[in-house]
Amino acid sequence: MSRPGPSLISTDLLSACVHCGFCLPSCPTYALDGEEPDSPRGRIELMAAMAAGEVADDTTALHLDRCLSCMACTTACPSGVHYEELIETARAELDRTRRRPPTERALRAALFALFPYPRRLHLARAGLGLLQRLGLIGLLGRPAVAARLPARVATLVSIAPPVTSGRAEAADRSAVGERRGRVGLLRGCVQGVFFPEVNAATARVLAAEGFDVVAPRARCCGALSQHAGRLAEAAQFACALIDAFPAGLDAIVVNAAGCGSTLKAYGRLLRDDPDYAERAAAFAASVLDVTEFLAGIDPRAERRPLPVTVAYHDACHLRHAQGIRDEPRAVLGAIPGLELVELSDPDVCCGSAGVYNLLQPENARRLGDRKATSVTGSGAALLVSGNPGCLMQIRAALSRGGGSVTALHTIEVLDASMRGATVASLVEAAPSPGRPGSPTMPRDA
Repeated sequence: MSRPGPSLISTDLLSACVHCGFCLPSCPTYALDGEEPDSPRGRIELMAAMAAGEVADDTTALHLDRCLSCMACTTACPSGVHYEELIETARAELDRTRRRPPTERALRAALFALFPYPRRLHLARAGLGLLQRLGLIGLLGRPAVAARLPARVATLVSIAPPVTSGRAEAADRSAVGERRGRVGLLRGCVQGVFFPEVNAATARVLAAEGFDVVAPRARCCGALSQHAGRLAEAAQFACALIDAFPAGLDAIVVNAAGCGSTLKAYGRLLRDDPDYAERAAAFAASVLDVTEFLAGIDPRAERRPLPVTVAYHDACHLRHAQGIRDEPRAVLGAIPGLELVELSDPDVCCGSAGVYNLLQPENARRLGDRKATSVTGSGAALLVSGNPGCLMQIRAALSRGGGSVTALHTIEVLDASMRGATVASLVEAAPSPGRPGSPTMPRDA
């Protein structure tokens, strides 16, 4: 297939790479098999060939598709290469210049027709709940059965979160006590539909700290689309989300790492849009991860003792894309009785990476199993992270390995401390791949 017009890949961005190799040890896919084309440096070489006029073949597409977009290479890079923009435009170039096999096109069309749309996800959630109640998900998840399933189907079964009977969705909340400000809360797609208890906990914590919470209903923020190189689609989602939030907020608070990194990049995504460029830059500047927000204010609500050992997993789009490492640890470290331990590989991706574990199930599984080994080796009772995809991926890997560590969102642990909950109640309420449903707190608990 001939290439229609100039390449989307910036030669200026490519020229920043000096091929030093500092990125190689940081790259999870390079660590798996040691193949140069599966490293950031190797992928940049493939991108350079595309930018020079070569039409990407199946091998080039394979190596670019294998990238997790975890951005660990940007942390390691001494030259300031903007790899996040390079991989996005390279993927856009792939889809513009070549036609994927029919099964691959169908899978991607299905994923991007479902995940960015909360209403469709609610329908999928209802169907999943029925399958769980009938015991079919548990049956398909048995090792002997899962081994016979297609890899992508087995992955979908393993990461499917238990559907709860309650719907503890985030809602607008008024500040408790003296009002300190007014913040927006991103509901999210997967977060809002499958992890409503995380949004509810976030709203409670922010209100307890003295902030009115505004949580508008909106579609996807564009994260999945942007990471996949579907840039026009991502821009449409971004514009709609900017419109959904009212003016005059002190901050836009996000509790999903992948979403937060995308919102903070709205200025870049919409820089050429005459109607949204200025608004997008201002919006992006107001976005804060929930731990980033909490670490930047004087705490008001009491933290009650929670005697438990916690291992914290750095979501890649917090640690690498947003540079947020200390804030989640500070939030957890302020809880009396909580002991925080470090994983042996805190900067390595768990293999979730948006929909990567559905598109590249073998690599995702290997990375998930590595992460599960690190978690169980930490001796912690709880594994805590700040991204829904990470939680689903690690829970599935722990379940495969027979681990008994409970995985929770950072804000759920803080909320439990503020409410005076026990460790036992926190563990009991946690979703588990091994049971069809878990109790949730009421909507206004």
